[in-house]
Amino acid sequence: MKSRYGFTYWLGMSTRQLVVIFVTLLSLFPVYFMAVSAFKTKSEYLANKWGLPASFSITNFDTALAGEKFFIRFANSTILTVGAIGASLIIACLAAYAFARMEFPGKRTLFNIILSLMVVPPVVMIIPLFVSMVRWHLVNTYQGTILIYTGLLLPFSIYLMTNFFRAIPREIIEAARIDGCSNLGVFWRIMMPLSAPALITLIVVNALWTWNELLIALVFMQKDELKTLMVGISSMRSRNYVDIPATMAGLLIATIPIVIVYLFGQRFFIRGLTSGAVK
Repeated sequence: MKSRYGFTYWLGMSTRQLVVIFVTLLSLFPVYFMAVSAFKTKSEYLANKWGLPASFSITNFDTALAGEKFFIRFANSTILTVGAIGASLIIACLAAYAFARMEFPGKRTLFNIILSLMVVPPVVMIIPLFVSMVRWHLVNTYQGTILIYTGLLLPFSIYLMTNFFRAIPREIIEAARIDGCSNLGVFWRIMMPLSAPALITLIVVNALWTWNELLIALVFMQKDELKTLMVGISSMRSRNYVDIPATMAGLLIATIPIVIVYLFGQRFFIRGLTSGAVK
């Protein structure tokens, strides 16, 4: 029986599959390097950087977890991540509802200004932010760093939630208004329950960025007892530049909370990213 597809079709399909496999392996290679290096001794790492460990050693994890600093920095990262995500989620949802379902002068202009902030790298704002934080006495405080993280998370959060709110059928909102719901009632009773996929997507994406952020935490949390987990791991690597396995063990431990968050929200993640993309 003759195939209904020609050689060109199968060549294109095979090429796409090979590209997908190559990109997947390329993306997974850092994870592989981190995992295998974490279980190697120093001598094994220097002898064979890319291969599997001859004997899986857990001494690197003992080194990474040594003392109280690791747990203090883990707590600091948790406080900053939870605080920034909570604040940005509340502000972004309220702002997105206003942009999506309310009319006010300058709405489009203000929304475009917020969108433009998505392309501004945080590094260009370090100096004015630091000057402002010094004036407000917010350097080396959780409040100051959470405030900065919240501001950086808001543009994407508002964009995603606005698109999601716009995708919710207007008939549902009109029915709620007929039943006597105010704007706040529509937001809390209709929009928020329906936006669970987008909310979980925001939590996963923002948690991933905040947890792994290094520059702002390094500049604005300078006291040793306020350093985050990523700052602590990077400083350990700079002091013990040969002890890469211990650094990889610390990074592997630091990855676990993000993996747990993603596994918790993975079934909502893709749906939340694509919601509102097509009207």
